[in-house]
Amino acid sequence: MQSNHSPAMGTALVYHEDMTAPRLLWDDPECEIECPERLTAVLDHLQQFGLEQRCLQLSAREASEAELGLVHSPEYVALVRGTQDLGKGELQALSGQFDAVYFHPSTFHCARLAAGAALQLVDAVLLGAAHNGLALVRPPGHHSQRAAANGFCVFNNVAIAAEHAKRKHGLHRILIVDWDIHHGQGTQYIFEDDPSVLYFSWHRYEHGRFWPFLRESDADTVGRGQGRGFTVNLPWNQVGMGNADYMAAFLHLLLPLAFEFDPELVLVSAGFDSAIGDPEGQMRATPECFAHLTRLLQVLAGGRVCAVLEGGYHLESLAQSVCMMVQALLGDPAPPLPGPLMPCQSALESIQSVRAAQAPHWVSLQQQDVAPALSPSAHSPEGGPLSVLPGGPACEAAVAAALSSLLDQRRLHPTPPVRTAVALTAPDASLGLPPDVLHQEKSAPREEAEAWARPHGSLAQDEALTALAKLLYLLDGILAGQVSSGIAAVRASAVVATLDVAIRRGLSRGAQRLFCVALGQLDRPLDLPDDGRTLWLSISGKEAAAPSMFHVSVALPGMTGGFLSCILGLVLPLAYGFQPDLVLVALGPAHGLQGPHAALLAAVLRGPAGGRVLALVEEESTPELAGVLARVLHGEAPPSLGPFSGAAPEDVRALRDLRRQLAPQWKMLQVAGEAG
Repeated sequence: MQSNHSPAMGTALVYHEDMTAPRLLWDDPECEIECPERLTAVLDHLQQFGLEQRCLQLSAREASEAELGLVHSPEYVALVRGTQDLGKGELQALSGQFDAVYFHPSTFHCARLAAGAALQLVDAVLLGAAHNGLALVRPPGHHSQRAAANGFCVFNNVAIAAEHAKRKHGLHRILIVDWDIHHGQGTQYIFEDDPSVLYFSWHRYEHGRFWPFLRESDADTVGRGQGRGFTVNLPWNQVGMGNADYMAAFLHLLLPLAFEFDPELVLVSAGFDSAIGDPEGQMRATPECFAHLTRLLQVLAGGRVCAVLEGGYHLESLAQSVCMMVQALLGDPAPPLPGPLMPCQSALESIQSVRAAQAPHWVSLQQQDVAPALSPSAHSPEGGPLSVLPGGPACEAAVAAALSSLLDQRRLHPTPPVRTAVALTAPDASLGLPPDVLHQEKSAPREEAEAWARPHGSLAQDEALTALAKLLYLLDGILAGQVSSGIAAVRASAVVATLDVAIRRGLSRGAQRLFCVALGQLDRPLDLPDDGRTLWLSISGKEAAAPSMFHVSVALPGMTGGFLSCILGLVLPLAYGFQPDLVLVALGPAHGLQGPHAALLAAVLRGPAGGRVLALVEEESTPELAGVLARVLHGEAPPSLGPFSGAAPEDVRALRDLRRQLAPQWKMLQVAGEAG
């Protein structure tokens, strides 16, 4: 898992060993799962895989009482302060006044450290000392309310950090993503009338039958007053939700809203009781899913993502999931998701109900023809049983096998020694690349390039052959696991021919599934085998042809909301559904992309292919385009697209019609709100 390369500013890890001190002092089966081993297991894994050493390590400080007062009442802070001097019996009696809470003599100190760690992380990121990071804390925070502890939570760490970011740093738009499996009702209550904070929570709900049993956890609770539309609740009404369900929620709900909101900072209430094996969540998302979710959040807010630990009670699953998130924060490629990816009917119904409830408040959803919610389904998630994945030896064995398999995959797919390479015919020092991006000088043997070029007249010239030989060498490095991603320069007159060679070379050198995204005036190679190994997506100014499963074309949308809708609603669902082991992105003549749009496309396509992306750009393109592509393939965040604007009506119609035609074959395209 180790890599020698990280984006320039790095990832902060904020922690203090004192936070392992609080533990339950009496018998309480409900509370015993919130134990110190949750932190020590995570730290052990971060050290074992060399991740802690790659982070900027910060020792957490205590939040001041004034900082706690940003969201909590003075009376409540004083009550928690008083627990330091109570005996065991008094602590137990006080704990009994709250729901699922226990106090310990060290609780006040450690809860101040937890809040202080979140504040320290936000300061480090917003002041430029780090680009992103994780606060590894306990007690957790998202259930804590203005004047009440709740659900293991004492002070609301993320809410305090959000208020601090607004008041100290002057931010106006903060996105909070709560992927813990319990509803963070404390955070919701604090910000429900505040339009400067967009709060998104998915949570096990089961039509109100799961803790905390709140009516306001359902999809139709959208905030109050000026905050209407800025509370987004996604209730999971069945257990067993998996990777496809979580990815569908991000692609079809969270990310459209997030891009429209345009946050300046992303805070993650990072609870891993939503991962496989957890006794609380009983869900099936594997640890690597959280790397993909993190990578998708990193395309927002210039990559300023601050994660704060919440729940997670299966120690191995928790530790593996945190490691995956930290790898993503460090810029490492996300391991491929085990497939096939098909959202279940219950998940689609939940997503649809949220889209319907939120559509009045968001242009990005109004353009998607959101239908009323469907009636609840009795279908089971991902074809599995409707049982609640009971505990016991059989379940534990299945979880252990899944996590053991994941460890094996890590050993089989080490991080390539070179994260990004550029194969340019005339390297340009003005690209502004990170110092560890490799400027590739080597080429494939000339006779080899000539053999591949022979069927194509446009590759006969010396300059085109030179560029082709460089591309072949780079492509071989990616397929051999020596390079993660790369950029190759191609003469404008030879883009189509070079792309044809790259596809065939990739298939001949072991690529099992190759996803080609062609932008501009690029025709699909005529005799490309239609055997399911290649998925061709053409985004061009031409009239879109009738789609087939592996040959999809869509008219080039406007470079505003239309392009964003195309990426989230078509490109990424196809990519995750196909699960390629190599992505080719070709920017051909008249591709029309500005740097930020090309960067966003390249950044999001790193996920589905485990980082293996090869971008072909015209030599005649501006150096800035090659530079921004190289930086995002290296793990940096893409530049902002700027203020949101809606897609043109013709783009909306074209994309909706195309998705409806393709959804029967590509299940990740399904959005229940658009069925019919």
